[in-house]
Amino acid sequence: MRFAVTALLWLATTVSLAVAVPAAWTQLHVVDADGYAALAQQAAGDPALQSAMAAELSDRAMSLIGAHGGGRQPVDSSQVHDAAAAFTAGPAFPPLFAAANRAAHAWLFADPRAGPNGHQWAIDVAPMLKDGALQRLLSRHNVAVPADLNVPLTESGPPPRQGQLSRLSTWGPWLSLGAAALAAVCALLTLAAARRRGKALTSLGVSALLVGAAGWAGTEVGDRRVDEALHRSSDGVRRVAEVMVAHAEAGVHQWLNATLLAGAALVVLGVLTAMLGGLLKKG
Repeated sequence: MRFAVTALLWLATTVSLAVAVPAAWTQLHVVDADGYAALAQQAAGDPALQSAMAAELSDRAMSLIGAHGGGRQPVDSSQVHDAAAAFTAGPAFPPLFAAANRAAHAWLFADPRAGPNGHQWAIDVAPMLKDGALQRLLSRHNVAVPADLNVPLTESGPPPRQGQLSRLSTWGPWLSLGAAALAAVCALLTLAAARRRGKALTSLGVSALLVGAAGWAGTEVGDRRVDEALHRSSDGVRRVAEVMVAHAEAGVHQWLNATLLAGAALVVLGVLTAMLGGLLKKG
């Protein structure tokens, strides 16, 4: 009977830990607005993202120039691109990119009754085009940057609705905290119910190892679904999103590696505890 209870508690620990690790990471870095903005700002330092955004900004600038007649001076597209590349490689770009992503995050996660207005999920690049070098270049062609210049984040498939993930924003913290608390309680109860503490510690380590390994496998499977979702976006947006996804995956992998290391440490501790217990009994 005691063995069955211990096994059931171990299973509950494993399942709750498998929920807690990805739920906590998602809450801190995706659902939470500050965490998502920090992720975007970190990704903005990646040269691949800077290159993709430079191409997107130069395209938007050229479109503005063309829409306003291009002025009387000929337009050198390479000059426009160089100005955009200099901006994205400079210190002003990461905070502006983070602010634009924060606004897009609010559109999707905030309550639509209190969130930003708009009927399309998009990122506003107007503040980036108002940066010094780009602003001066556009001014030379008699182009004034509009107050808003939204770049749609999806072009095909069913469009997201404003506030579509607002429930996740409401219940996400409770889910992550609840799963973590349940994992901790079940782990303690497993230790209390087990006849041998060494084996119990080893079994908890195995739980963490299983969760870490399953998490790595899950990210590999999730890559395919993410790729399918990214194909709904334009080429420029897709390139930017791919870099952000890569940074997000790197963060998830760090948590999974920490889970694997914790599991290995518990296994070693459990073996040492079992060995010490055996020596004490012999003594």
